[in-house]
Amino acid sequence: MALTRWNPLSEMATLTRTMEHMLDPFTREDEVRPTNYLRTEIFPRVDIYEDKDEILFRAEMPGLERKDVEVVMDENTLTIRGERKLEREDKREYYHRIECAYGVFHRGFMLPTTVDHEKIRAEMRNGVLYVHVPKREGARGKPIAIHG
Repeated sequence: MALTRWNPLSEMATLTRTMEHMLDPFTREDEVRPTNYLRTEIFPRVDIYEDKDEILFRAEMPGLERKDVEVVMDENTLTIRGERKLEREDKREYYHRIECAYGVFHRGFMLPTTVDHEKIRAEMRNGVLYVHVPKREGARGKPIAIHG
């Protein structure tokens, strides 16, 4: 069973979009309605995998480049932060719809004391950030013989 973070503001934004969709037939087609909300759920989705050698963080960040993201290790906290900016190619006042998340994001993860802080590495490919956190040599566990 997976745990999912509940964000009530995200549900309110979904409700607002649903209501707008229901009211679309009753609005003038030539009217451009302002979007008066931005999604507040701007955290990148992160998958965390662990095997005997490392902990791997995989964060989805479509549209972002390496320069837009920062990865910091401070004591036992791995922090991923950055910003996705709203690109406005034209200077019109209103968008018809904004469903993508924009703004500053910040995710922090407490790591066990068994990781090797000096060998952490990060790479970004096709809008996905990979952070490899290796375990220290002595912390990888070793099989124990059972006698008796």
